[in-house]
Amino acid sequence: MHTGRGVVVVGAGVSGLTTAICLAEAGHRVTVRAAELDLDTTSFAAGAIWGPYLAKDKRIFPWSDETRQILLELTADPATTGVRDGHGLEAARTPVDPPAWMTALPGFRPAAAEELPDGFVVGWWYSAPLVDMPVYLRYLRGRLDATGTPVERRAVDALAEAAEGDEIVVNCTGVYAGKLTGDESLVPTRGQIVVVENPGIERFFCEHDESALPIAYLPHGPSLALCGSIEPGRWDREPNPDVSARLIRMCATIDPRVATAKVLDHRVGIRPYRPTVRLEHERIGRLDVVHNYGHGGAGVTASWGCANAVVRIVAGLSS
Repeated sequence: MHTGRGVVVVGAGVSGLTTAICLAEAGHRVTVRAAELDLDTTSFAAGAIWGPYLAKDKRIFPWSDETRQILLELTADPATTGVRDGHGLEAARTPVDPPAWMTALPGFRPAAAEELPDGFVVGWWYSAPLVDMPVYLRYLRGRLDATGTPVERRAVDALAEAAEGDEIVVNCTGVYAGKLTGDESLVPTRGQIVVVENPGIERFFCEHDESALPIAYLPHGPSLALCGSIEPGRWDREPNPDVSARLIRMCATIDPRVATAKVLDHRVGIRPYRPTVRLEHERIGRLDVVHNYGHGGAGVTASWGCANAVVRIVAGLSS
């Protein structure tokens, strides 16, 4: 039985789908409207590994921890969910301390000098969920469909257009939220990955460097995602062959097997970077809007925690 006012979730990437699932499973009558669905979304182009990187917002840590617990539950069936419990190495080329969140993770320990790749001076081993985004997005869509929630491919040019009657609008439009809200603090940031056949790599590797172009490779069973592209201010989504070549070359300096791995796909997405996540209620005329955007590189990482925070806000607006 549905309770309270109807809710329209605008956006169908990982934030939109997760939020819609949590709302629908909490008993709300939900509709999803989005210009891009499923594998057309930016979420499809994510690496992806759990880790609260690049999020200068203290709320991100409790949201992320809540999400990690849920993702770990999903590792029980990786073929269906696309989520695996990964173990690997994060390393830096300059002396730095590990992030506080990392030290509490299972399997955390400092890397010995002989375990570090050439050019790196410090590193840490730890375990964290790895998410194969195409599989995960199909899982989320299937879970949402099981609630009977309608999903409409429909461009929304203004938040007021999304609502019909007294519906609450939940804004999960990612990088497009800047245009819908006039939020000038939101910066579109182009990211590109290369997906190759996994040549037998079982442990992930991440470079710890937020100021440059940190590389990473993330094993997802039979495939391997090569990451390390951050281009602020760019909207184009055509894969750049030079970027792909650099990713392959740089990841091969960590594990030479990458150099000869068969390329399966090139993916580009536009991340929604913002100084802090915008998760709050706003009254616009007669319209109740709950914003949930600006996660930058932590969209998957904070997704379930943020979605449940939205559910609590919507419950208050519906009572």
